[in-house]
Amino acid sequence: MLLTLHPDNPNPRHLKTIVECLKDGGVIIYPTDTVYGMGCDIFQHKAVERICRIKQINPAKAQFSFICYDLSHLSDYAKSVDTPTFRMLKKALPGPYTFILPASRQVPKMLKAKKDTVGIRVPDNNICRAIVKELGNPVMSTSLPIEQYVEEYTDPEIIHEKFGKIVDIVVDGGIGGMAFSTVVDCTGDVPELIREGIGSWEELV
Repeated sequence: MLLTLHPDNPNPRHLKTIVECLKDGGVIIYPTDTVYGMGCDIFQHKAVERICRIKQINPAKAQFSFICYDLSHLSDYAKSVDTPTFRMLKKALPGPYTFILPASRQVPKMLKAKKDTVGIRVPDNNICRAIVKELGNPVMSTSLPIEQYVEEYTDPEIIHEKFGKIVDIVVDGGIGGMAFSTVVDCTGDVPELIREGIGSWEELV
């Protein structure tokens, strides 16, 4: 199913359809402030396993991130962060960043990395944040099952043609991007740049 949502005012009826799909263990493709991503409800284990099968990855080795509505649930999924780290997150988010933080006990076991960490994302995109807000908990996020993002994968209609049969809903939020988020590891004494993406590293440090 291809569902079109307005970037600024997502249709509540469509949002409800998407959230019900996620709660039923569905897999969706949706827009973010970077590339289109694939995701599911973090508490639907079968959906997580399904994404791993689609991407042909071992769940134990997968590196997924959590899409959150804002930082109010940070303490639910990450262990307490120090003041400088929190200030950095507050300054950067919503925005094109993924912050790797120590995972709390509430993070489902199969979604923790070997190092017991979690990647937190608050994209500057109304559609995916509205989905998460309506769902009431984060959406697990990963990239599409492709070698690399090229221009055709910025178009939700082409994404639907390619992947519509292997996911439940493709959310059309307009043309997406081709570059990824900037990944910052905050588990050490000082923040470490893991991947430079759209988000500016210089503005953070």
